[in-house]
Amino acid sequence: MIKMSKKNETVKEIFASCSFSSLGLHSTLCDQLRERLGFEAPTKVQAQAIPVILSGRHVLVNAATGTGKTVAYLAPIINHLQSYSPRIDRSSGTFALVLVPTRELCLQVYEILHKLLHRFHWIVPGYVMGGENRSKEKARLRKGEDFLHLFLFLLAWFDGSGISILVATPGRLLDHLKHTSSFLHTNLRWIIFDEADRILELGFGKEIEEILDILGSRNIGSIGEGNEVSNVKRQNLLLSATLNEKVNHLAKISLETPVLIGLDEKKLPEDKSHVRFGSLESDVKEEVEHPSTTMRSTTEDFKLPAQLVQRYVKVPCGSRLAVLLSILKHLFDTEVSQKLVVFFSTCDAVDFHYSLLSEFQWSPHSQPDMELKQLFLRCKTFRLHGNMKQEDRRTTFGAFKTEKKALLLSTDVAARGLDFPKVKCIIQYDSAGEATEYVHRVGRTARLGERGDSLLFLQPVEMDYLQDLEKHGVSLTEYPLLKVLDSFSLYGQKPRVKKFLTTESHPWILSLQNALESFIIHEVRLQSKMKKLAKDAFCSWVRAYTAHRGELKRIFTLKKLHLGHVAKSFALKEQPSLVGKSFQKQSKKRKRDQRQKGQSGKWKFPSKTNAK
Repeated sequence: MIKMSKKNETVKEIFASCSFSSLGLHSTLCDQLRERLGFEAPTKVQAQAIPVILSGRHVLVNAATGTGKTVAYLAPIINHLQSYSPRIDRSSGTFALVLVPTRELCLQVYEILHKLLHRFHWIVPGYVMGGENRSKEKARLRKGEDFLHLFLFLLAWFDGSGISILVATPGRLLDHLKHTSSFLHTNLRWIIFDEADRILELGFGKEIEEILDILGSRNIGSIGEGNEVSNVKRQNLLLSATLNEKVNHLAKISLETPVLIGLDEKKLPEDKSHVRFGSLESDVKEEVEHPSTTMRSTTEDFKLPAQLVQRYVKVPCGSRLAVLLSILKHLFDTEVSQKLVVFFSTCDAVDFHYSLLSEFQWSPHSQPDMELKQLFLRCKTFRLHGNMKQEDRRTTFGAFKTEKKALLLSTDVAARGLDFPKVKCIIQYDSAGEATEYVHRVGRTARLGERGDSLLFLQPVEMDYLQDLEKHGVSLTEYPLLKVLDSFSLYGQKPRVKKFLTTESHPWILSLQNALESFIIHEVRLQSKMKKLAKDAFCSWVRAYTAHRGELKRIFTLKKLHLGHVAKSFALKEQPSLVGKSFQKQSKKRKRDQRQKGQSGKWKFPSKTNAK
C-alpha cells in the first residue's frame, strides 16, 4: 500500500489533471497519443508547452529528462498541419525541421513522429543523418524492405518534392541545404532544437548559425504571402535539460520574445521582456553591467526526476572492475527482469568490458582447482558507441529497447534524449567529463513517473565531486557495498567478514580479481584479443581522464592516481610502462622538453580521447 501510494504521488507530480483535448488538440491526434504512445493524459511539461506552441509563440523549454518533451513539440505541429485546407502535399515541401544531436535520437524522434502520423497519411515524415547512404536506401526500396516507410521517404526526397516534417542531425542537414536542389523549404514554419545543449557541446555551433542564416531565421517574420500555408510566421522552439552560455546564445539568435517553460520564476527577473542572453564567448562586461538580467547556468539548472534514487560507491582504483561485476551480478540475481545501462568514458573501454562480460566464466561456488565454470553474468549484453557502424548502432538501439532483461555498455552517445523503456538503473562507471552530463546520463531512467536508480563510481581521491554536484542541488547517498559483497557465497560458504574490512581486502573481491587477471592471461582462446583490448582501454582511459573540463579538472587529476592500480582495474598485471610504452615515452619526452625550456607546466596528453 505504501509503494502504491508513493507511485500515485509520483504520477501526480509528473502528469497534469487535464486531457489532451482540453489543450486544443484534434480528437484523432488525441487517440493516436493514447493508442500508439500510451499517453492517457499529458505530462505537466506537455500541458504547459502545447497551448503556448499552438498559439504560435517562440518557446524555451528547460525541463527534466523523461518528461515527454518530444511529444510536447510534435503534437502541436501535427495539429496545425492536419488542419490546413486544402491539405498539404509533398509539393509543398518541408514545414518543420527538428534538429537533434545524435543519430540514435534522430531515429527515436522519427519513430515517435511516424506513430503519431498513422492517421494523417498525407503528412510525410522523414530523417537525414550522418552515416546513412542514399544509394543503400534506394537498394532497400527496390528489395521491398519496409516498403511503405521507404517509399514515402525516398519518393518525397528524390523526386524534387519535400518531406513535411524532417528530423535531422546538423551536419547532414547543412550539407543538404547547400547541395540538394530538390530540398524545398520555402514554406518552413517551425525549427526545433531538441537537446540543444548537447548539439552545441558536440561542436555544431557554427553549423547551427549557418543553418539559421540559410533559412533566414535570424530575422524572424513572414515567410510568404497569398495562402494559408505560406503566409505564416516562423516559430522556433528550443528544448534543453541544462542551460549554459552557448544555449543562451542560441536562444538569443533564434528565439523572439520566447515563453519560458520549466524555469523557476524565482530565478528570473520580474520583467522577463528584458532578459538578456549570453554569447558563445564569455562577455564579462555584459555580466558586470547587467548581472540580474543575464541568463546563465546556475546551481538550480540541474533538473532531475523526484522519483530518482541517486547513490554513490567509493571504490579503490585497483578494485573497480571486480566491484562493477559484483554489483551487476547482485542486481541481476536479485531481480529477474530489469535493464541496466553502464556509462564509460571511451569507446575502447566499452569494447573491453563488452568482450569481458560476454566471455568471462567463473564459478564462485566451486574450489579454485576445479574445472567447473559458468558464465559470470547471465544476461544479454549490448554495446553502443560512436565508432560502431551505423547499422550496428541501429540494431543495438532497437534490440535493447525490446529486451526485458539486458545490459547496455555505452559512451555518452546514449546519454541524451534516448528513451529506453523500463531501464531500472544507471551506473556511471566513469564520471562524466562535464558536470551537466551527469544529468543526462541518469535521465535514461526514472522516466514519465517510473522509479529509477543511479549509481556513481568514485575513487577515494575523487570524493570532492560530490560537493560539486551538491552545488547544483544534486545530493547522493552511499551505496551499501560491503553489505552486497557479504551476501555472496564463496566456495560454498559466506565469508566471515569483520566490520572494519576494506573493499580491496574482501575475500570475494580478492578471489574475483584473481579470476579476472587469470582470465586475461591464461584464456588461450581469447588471450591475445582480451589482452590487446585491455591495453587499448587502459591507454584511452588515461587520456580521457585528463580531458575533464572546468572545475572537474581540479578533482580528476591524473597525478593523484597510481597507474599500476589503474592497470589493475583492467585486469592487467603488467606495470603501465609495459602496457602503454608509447604513452609513457611521450610523457617523458614532454617533461624533458619542459625542463629544458624551464617550464613546469601541467600534464598534457594527446587530444584524441577515443570518446563517444
